[in-house]
Amino acid sequence: MDKNKALLLVRQYVKNENSIKHMIAVGAVMRALAEKFGENKDLWELAGILHDIDMEIVDYRNNPGYHGKKGAEILKENGAKEEIIAAALAHNKDTGKERHTLLEKSIYATDPLTGLIVASVLVLPEKKIADLTSKSVLKRYKEKAFAKGADRDIIATCNEIGLDLEEFINIGLTSMQEISDEIDL
Repeated sequence: MDKNKALLLVRQYVKNENSIKHMIAVGAVMRALAEKFGENKDLWELAGILHDIDMEIVDYRNNPGYHGKKGAEILKENGAKEEIIAAALAHNKDTGKERHTLLEKSIYATDPLTGLIVASVLVLPEKKIADLTSKSVLKRYKEKAFAKGADRDIIATCNEIGLDLEEFINIGLTSMQEISDEIDL
């Protein structure tokens, strides 16, 4: 499966364009992390793109442990690699899947980071990611009332992949800035 096929598959299950942009953003950050760690960039990007494939068909607010499990089923049915299936399970703390691999730990920390970055962009006057700095994202990270859905404890697990918060935010922001046209920011 390549990126185009992954996006076609995502679009079969996810109709909300902002959700798709989130998945593309997670893919971009995962690709950058793979490059940093000397891992398979294409595989990691696909894991990021596909991780939320079940988000519109699972009532995760009332059954939080099911989000990721249904996604894993869909991915398995469509021939995704085991590492991608495991990443879909690992990104949601409520599935019960322990995170063992660097890929699983990375996607877990990356998922909420992209939300924090997007929220940080949306409060800027011009709402352009090019205008956002890592310093500003770090400041917003410390504001607990800002973007409450971006779980700071999960973002902080970046230390489990050997990155401090500042470096992790910088990688995330830079990789999202590089695809600003794809995510309309």
